[in-house]
Amino acid sequence: MTEATGLTYRTESDSMGERQIPSDAYYGIQTLRAIENFPISGIKPLPTYVDACVLIKKATAIANGALDCIPQEITRAIVQAADEILQGQFRDQFVVDVYQAGAGTSHHMNVNEVLANRALEILGDKKGNYQRVSPNDHVNYGQSTNDVIPTAIRIGALLALEHTLYPALSDAIAALDNKADEFQEIVKSGRTHLQDAVPVRLGEGFRAWAQILADQMSRIERASEDLMTLGLGGSAAGTGLNTHPQYRQQVAQILSQLTGQPLKPAPHLMAAMQSMAPFVHISGSLRNLAQDCVKISHDLRLMDSGPKTGLKEIQLPPVQPGSSIMPGKYNPVMAEMTSMVCFQVMGYDSAIALAAQAGQLELNVMMPLIAYNLIHSIEILGNTISVLTKRCLEEITANRDRCLSYAEGSLALVTALNPHIGYLNAASVAKESLETGKSLRQIVLERELLSPEVLAKVLDLEQMSTLPKSEA
Repeated sequence: MTEATGLTYRTESDSMGERQIPSDAYYGIQTLRAIENFPISGIKPLPTYVDACVLIKKATAIANGALDCIPQEITRAIVQAADEILQGQFRDQFVVDVYQAGAGTSHHMNVNEVLANRALEILGDKKGNYQRVSPNDHVNYGQSTNDVIPTAIRIGALLALEHTLYPALSDAIAALDNKADEFQEIVKSGRTHLQDAVPVRLGEGFRAWAQILADQMSRIERASEDLMTLGLGGSAAGTGLNTHPQYRQQVAQILSQLTGQPLKPAPHLMAAMQSMAPFVHISGSLRNLAQDCVKISHDLRLMDSGPKTGLKEIQLPPVQPGSSIMPGKYNPVMAEMTSMVCFQVMGYDSAIALAAQAGQLELNVMMPLIAYNLIHSIEILGNTISVLTKRCLEEITANRDRCLSYAEGSLALVTALNPHIGYLNAASVAKESLETGKSLRQIVLERELLSPEVLAKVLDLEQMSTLPKSEA
């Protein structure tokens, strides 16, 4: 005990010597060295990543216990410790900075030490008595950072997709489809190049966004299939050294049961450990989603611009005051936030691509960066889409009169005249309308280019803005 702080310590040793560890800490000496070596960002491992690592340790303990590779009482203690962590306990014990030792050895040993020390308590022993339960010889039996960390990235990404991104996308698609139905009869001016274009239905614009997100979700689901093939069992360098012959298959089956995912062993363990391609693939699909989300969020901001000097075709729900100096101002903050998050995801994707190509020989040592960036991308995208849906998309209202006014005043209506009066005549009519302020209808009738009855049919906004029905 030190007089200044009242803290007590235990002594632990590793291959480099002895160190004093706070008695109440569940981490051990190798974690302490990592804390000292990597005071970089203050960013700790994501809870989902911790879950993934602990699920792997639970599955490996069950498999190794069943194969008589570790004693049954130790298996039970490790499994109980893992369950406690998965239920939310001891979360403050995972303390290694995201930017750490290559391959993730520091975080891996942090997990091993916390599980070992909690297992010791469960068995009625003292923390640090690694002769009884060892972080390396028991919790890590038949494993290596080389196969555990890439497996944890896979499991963490699958968990994040299942719990965060997929539900958020499903809700957003439903909200946009609902708004599409609500706004289906509202005609507005289309715009290409930010210039007037032919009339469109406001509802179809929302339905297009719903389809875009549905397509992106399908792409992500297809990319995620790569994550379900595990290199666990490869041990050091993919050789399977110190593993039971049946371990590889059993641990994949157990992890499948624990996660609810159809996991399977990789056909070539060395390949599964060396290539980061599955992570680049899923990250690329996230970047693709982010790019479309930016487009949608920018469209929302443009359509809500105003209220007096912009388009103001729709009203986004005001959720907070928009200015520290201008009273009564409300900004499209949910759409703005969405773009910022998406830009971050695109940056993470670039970092993942750089890290993925930086492996040498039997190992890619940049996996800690990939783990954080990939899982974080999934979770912040999911959280963003979720709050955008609840605090913006579901409460959007339409300015029907403004939409119709723009549609009726658009020079692009002249496009519908092309088949009836020819492109050059139509261009001349548009030019005169712009110069004189006369309506297209007035000019066509003055020039006697069409009869009033035919013109009424040609410039029918409802008909012009109706999409053709798709064939069954």
